Amino acid sequence: MIRMTSVAVCRIFLPLVVMYCICESQGFAQSSSKAVVGPKSPLLCSEYIYESAPFPSCHASTIVETPTGLVSAWFGGTDEKEPDVGIWLSRLVVGKWITPVEVANGVESAEKRYPCWNPVLFQPRTGPLMLFYKVGPNPDAWWGMLMTSDDAGVTWSKPCRLPDGVLGPIKNKPIELANGDILSPSSSEHARNRVHFERSSDLGRTWEVTAAVNDGLTIGAIQPSILTLKDGRLQALGRTTNQRKVFEVFSSDMGRTWGPLTLTSLPNPNSGTDALTLADGRHLIVYNHTTNGRSPLNVAVSSDGQQWQAALVLEDQPGDEYSYPAVIQSRDGLVQITYTWNRKRIRYAVVDPIALELKPIVDGTWPN
Repeated sequence: MIRMTSVAVCRIFLPLVVMYCICESQGFAQSSSKAVVGPKSPLLCSEYIYESAPFPSCHASTIVETPTGLVSAWFGGTDEKEPDVGIWLSRLVVGKWITPVEVANGVESAEKRYPCWNPVLFQPRTGPLMLFYKVGPNPDAWWGMLMTSDDAGVTWSKPCRLPDGVLGPIKNKPIELANGDILSPSSSEHARNRVHFERSSDLGRTWEVTAAVNDGLTIGAIQPSILTLKDGRLQALGRTTNQRKVFEVFSSDMGRTWGPLTLTSLPNPNSGTDALTLADGRHLIVYNHTTNGRSPLNVAVSSDGQQWQAALVLEDQPGDEYSYPAVIQSRDGLVQITYTWNRKRIRYAVVDPIALELKPIVDGTWPN
């Protein structure tokens, strides 16, 4: 482990208030997929977070539940990698997503500005809302940044750069362990595509970084998500860059060391995934069930993290891009999902996990 020092993070306590999505059109919004949106469907809500914005392109959304409601963020600008790309944020207030605002950018001086990348929102059990993101010319050379909010995303602290060697969660949310440690799923692309994990036991004041769990040659892998298995182990799943399958890797000591990184049966077209462990102990992954392109966008469920069953198709228009999902389970038990819609808007969906009808995925084929 490498121990590093970072910015101090203040602790706060806020009252618990649960916010619910209120969709339009008789309580439910229209979806652009073939999934039926309505009271008899597990897909309870499907809508855009915004209809228009001062940026033409967006990507890499994140979503979190705070004590006062849902917050989502993404990067937006002229196009990915362009210097004007910043981090934009919206909050769900009284059932409506408010107009997005830019909360971070890569301006370093009047002459120098870098693009921002891959925001990740995370709400610890005690402490402020955390916003991790990246700044830099490309993923080979970016660095990690952190901001905090004491008022559930309304206002934000001054950005702080994470220590050298600490990138923060690369795309997907950390998990908070029983002892309060924050375990961040991370990866690097500057020396091949390799997965590692970062731990903070003091809300970001100091960090420990594991060694890479793969060499990036046999399997190139990035952007993990972390599941908590019933036997106490952790399982990480994520994107492969050259194998066309979702990867998995396991830890028996709460993420301090990890076993060999291997491939699952789920396809992956070199595109981001996200996953979580549900309150009932099952596991849910949102991903593109294909080896080419970024459509369709699917939801699968597993009781053990190994055998996955088809649950829902969120989008399936051929040739379009539905990608980089983010998923959480809110306190009301519903699954909250955001994802990129054709690089033009961020889509928001609400799924009732109890209502999902599961079907076997046989030989990697999604059932009709």
